[in-house]
Amino acid sequence: MLDSFPILLLFPLLGAAICGLAGKRLPERAVGAIACSAVFASFLVAAASFFELLGLSPEQRVRVVEAFTWIQAGDFASSASFLFDPLSSLMILVVTGVGFLIHLYSMGYMQGEDGYYRYFAYLNLFIFMMSVLVLADNYLLMFVGWEGVGLCSYLLIGYYFKERFAGDAAKKAFIVNRIGDFGFLLGMFLLFSEFGTLAYLDVFESVSALSPESGFGVLSLITLLFFVGATGKSAQIPLFTWLPDAMAGPTPVSALIHAATMVTAGVYMIARSSALYSRAPDTLLIVAVVALATALLSALIAVAQRDIKKVLAYSTVSQLGYMFLACGVGAYTAGIFHLMTHAFFKALLFLGSGSVILAMHHQQDLFKMGGLRKYLPWTWATMGIATLAIAGFPFLSGFFSKDEILWEAFSSPYGGPAFYAVGALVAGLTSFYMFRLMFLCFHGSERIEMGEHHGDDDHHAQGPEKQAHHDAKPKEPGMVVLLPLVLLAVLSFIGGWVGLPPWLAETNQLHHFLEPSFQYKYSLAAAGEHHGDHTAMELTLAGLAVALGLVGFLVAYWSYIRDPELPQRVSTRFAGAYQLMRNKFLVDELYDALFVHPLQWISRNILWRLMDASIIDGLVNGTAALVQIFSQMARRMQTGYVRSYAAWVLFGTVLIFVFYFTS
Repeated sequence: MLDSFPILLLFPLLGAAICGLAGKRLPERAVGAIACSAVFASFLVAAASFFELLGLSPEQRVRVVEAFTWIQAGDFASSASFLFDPLSSLMILVVTGVGFLIHLYSMGYMQGEDGYYRYFAYLNLFIFMMSVLVLADNYLLMFVGWEGVGLCSYLLIGYYFKERFAGDAAKKAFIVNRIGDFGFLLGMFLLFSEFGTLAYLDVFESVSALSPESGFGVLSLITLLFFVGATGKSAQIPLFTWLPDAMAGPTPVSALIHAATMVTAGVYMIARSSALYSRAPDTLLIVAVVALATALLSALIAVAQRDIKKVLAYSTVSQLGYMFLACGVGAYTAGIFHLMTHAFFKALLFLGSGSVILAMHHQQDLFKMGGLRKYLPWTWATMGIATLAIAGFPFLSGFFSKDEILWEAFSSPYGGPAFYAVGALVAGLTSFYMFRLMFLCFHGSERIEMGEHHGDDDHHAQGPEKQAHHDAKPKEPGMVVLLPLVLLAVLSFIGGWVGLPPWLAETNQLHHFLEPSFQYKYSLAAAGEHHGDHTAMELTLAGLAVALGLVGFLVAYWSYIRDPELPQRVSTRFAGAYQLMRNKFLVDELYDALFVHPLQWISRNILWRLMDASIIDGLVNGTAALVQIFSQMARRMQTGYVRSYAAWVLFGTVLIFVFYFTS
């Protein structure tokens, strides 16, 4: 199976084709079953290949399969080749595994929606493109998947295309990502001009002989351009504004984009390029600083949001900041570790929020919920596990991955105490806004107001049926919706045990497994850098991060359970700061003022009215008017009288003689 792993790409592609071309004439259950089976088949192939890879010695855990020669032009050649190594195998398991659970959940959540077949066709296509991105063995093929997931996100975010907000959100995601993609393209051009190839292994072998750059050289420029691409795809400053707006799509789409697929692409690309980044310390510093700023800014915004999905969206941006922080301090394995655990608990949080939204008839305002625990016990329990995981509760998945990042941020030669301090502060904020969400949603007094209309996906009942639908009490969704929640809750609980730290296990199994994928990374240990015996310090820092998480929990508990009037008093006392966070630090407004409005003014007044209407249209219309004038003059010569024509002949003859004798 290991040598045939590329066949896993065919299943979602085939599923997308069947659902898209024939799905309209098939029952909903058949469409859902086809789409789910396609992704599950890919997961089975990925799992079989993974376990076969696991049975090999570390030096044998890199397999390349060439499908065909894709481009051959002069000195440039590129193949459609696929790479299966520890890093890509872990990623493809996350993509297809979590992707399958989201497909399964969608069968229940999207029931009765217009365009049900279209939805699953897009979803399958998304999995196919993400699989191409993950399994590609060169940057050009990765870019195909990179653009493919961008297209699929546009289609899925704009799924409710009849609503203007959905179209606007889809366009925003598409355009913002194109800005980042421009950086990725320039990085590829520069990489090819420098190394003459875009194949990972060839590039990494060439760069392995180099030492880290002492200044801002060509490797720094290549990696910085790649990072520009990553900021767009993985929503980092300054290209993060599209991700919260992507909530316009159906909730399972949010789970897929935020957890298992698109937003992880940037982190994966940087980890895959560790051979380059580890030799570009200036870029690493930029990555770490941008990541910390993104994590802190988005966590502060999440604190003041009322919409349940917006809280989770800014949480994703913040957690992505953690992953980039890990990459920025050279701890690529820690970044991938957090990517994996985040996929479990963030998918669970989004799917759980979808369960709440269904039960509340599409009400998404947290301040119009409360006391839902007794109506939705399963949703409460599973979301509670995910909340504990993301808050860093000891021995849950998020605890191990986040604390490894914080430790690396503190101890790495590329990090320092300031990096740890900001990261730990974000951990406290994360705990606060996640328990705030849980308390407002499931605990305290009932403030239930069923949704009359919402912005996203209320397209089910109509007329009296709709009224009865809205009058009903909240209740748990069906088993097809609950089953993925339970499975993800199990993964959120135990998923971090594959990367136990040295103070709990003799060997970090995840580090050991991923080593072959980072064999070309510049080794700091080889250069004399080593952490030494640090168990006491690591435990101290882990305890401090847990204590900050506990503080976040207690503040949330006091504010929303013991003294529910406290948030109102605080927001009134610090109205300026609260409104700034509530309005997302006016980043969208700033972009509008700096870029959107000036571009609109230039487009309207210079490109349209001056260039298009006055100059281009003026030239075309002026030429036509001139031809018309000459045509009118020529028409007057056609009188139909012989004497008139004879006079014109005589006039012409005289002109010829005059010209002849005077020239």
